[in-house]
Amino acid sequence: MSGEGRAIESILATDVGSTTTKAILIEKKGDEYRLITRGEMPTTVEAPWENVMIGVRKSIRRVEELIQRPLLDDTGHLIRPKQGDKGVDYYVSTSSAGGGLQMMVAGLVSSISASSAHRAALGAGAVVLDVVAVDDGRSTSEQITRITELRPDIILMSGGVDGGSVAYIAAIAETIVQASPQPRFGATFKLPLVYAGNKDAQDMIQSIAEKELEVHLVENLRPRHDLENLGPARESIHDLFMNHVMAQAPGYGELMKWVDVTIMPTPGAVGSIIMVMAKQYKQNIVGVDIGGATTDVFSDFEGTFTRTVSANLGMSYSVCNVLEEAGFENIRRWLPFEVDEEGLSDWISNKMVRPTTIPQTLDKLIVEQAISREALRLSFAHHKSLARKVEAQEILAGWRTQSKWTKAAGEEVIEMMKLNMLVGSGGVLSHAPRREQAALMLMDSFVPEGVTQLAVDSIFMMPHLGVLASTHPEIAAEVFDKDCLVRLGTCVAPSGKARDGQVIGTIKITMPDGQVIDDKMLYGDMKRYPLPVGTIAKAEIQPSGAFDLGEGKGKKVEAELHGGLVGIVIDGRGRPLELPQNDKERVAKLIKWIETLNVYPMDFIRKYQAESPVATKTAAGAEKGGERGGLFGRFGRK
Repeated sequence: MSGEGRAIESILATDVGSTTTKAILIEKKGDEYRLITRGEMPTTVEAPWENVMIGVRKSIRRVEELIQRPLLDDTGHLIRPKQGDKGVDYYVSTSSAGGGLQMMVAGLVSSISASSAHRAALGAGAVVLDVVAVDDGRSTSEQITRITELRPDIILMSGGVDGGSVAYIAAIAETIVQASPQPRFGATFKLPLVYAGNKDAQDMIQSIAEKELEVHLVENLRPRHDLENLGPARESIHDLFMNHVMAQAPGYGELMKWVDVTIMPTPGAVGSIIMVMAKQYKQNIVGVDIGGATTDVFSDFEGTFTRTVSANLGMSYSVCNVLEEAGFENIRRWLPFEVDEEGLSDWISNKMVRPTTIPQTLDKLIVEQAISREALRLSFAHHKSLARKVEAQEILAGWRTQSKWTKAAGEEVIEMMKLNMLVGSGGVLSHAPRREQAALMLMDSFVPEGVTQLAVDSIFMMPHLGVLASTHPEIAAEVFDKDCLVRLGTCVAPSGKARDGQVIGTIKITMPDGQVIDDKMLYGDMKRYPLPVGTIAKAEIQPSGAFDLGEGKGKKVEAELHGGLVGIVIDGRGRPLELPQNDKERVAKLIKWIETLNVYPMDFIRKYQAESPVATKTAAGAEKGGERGGLFGRFGRK
């Protein structure tokens, strides 16, 4: 390791993404570590470059330009350890280039052992291409065809508790071998198979699969019916990703020689920093990364870590899927003005075929943020359904026919009243023009209850800090808290239902300067109190008898409210959150909430409310061949 025997004063980290390679420089300033600068350049893993190191070097050169200090020598190699005003002490990297880590998962029962393997793969940062199980509804020939079509980087196989039957495990292994799956990279490369099932079947799996696949044996994911052991499988996947998969990708051989710690898949690194911060803060944390093609949700709740990938919910490549899955009405309900379905569909389709475009006008921004609410809502619903402590038993009474299976009901892990912090990442959240917009998107889509801190990732540093946390968690946590995390403030949201305008409780806030605010909480209203970043206010909250803030209905709660760029938000809209069905009432409510939080310029909102801009043909548009005017004028059909 570079810098061994001396204090680390400078750290360079890169994230080799599918489209851009991002580099950040962290340095020790006095007694603390801080972000110095960042640089990014296009990723060069594909033709015509086919060498990831071109993009890595260019991103580092960009950092050099900004700090006016050499990090690479004349031959393009990293200068290290730091020598005076040159080089760095430590270098780490993550990668999701080429689609990131892609895996196939196999198990016995879809909702039990295969589900555990699915969670292990997701937790390791993989995109799961398919889950094959005895009860997945496909015949053996259909399964073989599907496995043959896939070109995964790694296969993870599980099944059976230790000491249980091995016959069905052998059948799944034989199905995989018959399919003869081929890896994405390396013509002579043997595809890795990680077996994490019944330990009594290890020798049998080795004998069945070793001629076709490179078999790696790890501890059982489900050694007992009531125990899930995901750690060993995740560690094996990380090792294989670095030393087998990445070694075959163009240019990664050189990158592997540069790094001081194993290259991690980007989503796995984000999950790592979420786990570190949950431990550091001793809090329950939910994080989300909404991208162009997928939305990843992470949670560390009561010591249970879960990651899910909504592979068809994103803001550019997959934006049409959001419209299809959520429906027009669910998107329209977040808009404080009228739109027609055809115009919205046209705009969304244009966004899909031109994924790098960003909204050029405020109305388009509002529409995009409405779509993001639905992508986030659907992704979180998917996450909550999988974030469970599995407690089930596999009963195999026959092979494929007349089989009896138990259902993995499991205990739900996420309780919104116990959620301490909600962290958002991804362009639509991190780069929202106003931080109030990010805060409202998080509140509308995740619907936090009780007292919850809100934050966003400032410049998508979480992958860099996640891989750094594997060796230097204290440094990663310090930079995350001071430079990565943009604290928005605290949301106070009583749970319950009432009539509009009804008093649902009282709140007494003692500000850091001693000022005391006594106020009523009204149903259907939102209120905002400024509280700067880095300050904490004390609150005594007394909900009415029908409302709960975490201690039970009608029970008083004392809490610390953390400040932020938005401050303290009292969300009195009730839980579950329901918007008025009447359009006039719904728009009036939306405008009131927007004005309270200063989400958008009110002169613009009132102008569009007055005009009710349904997409119509303008005279000028007709002369140009029927171009749509109104709200979607620039993006309508011709």
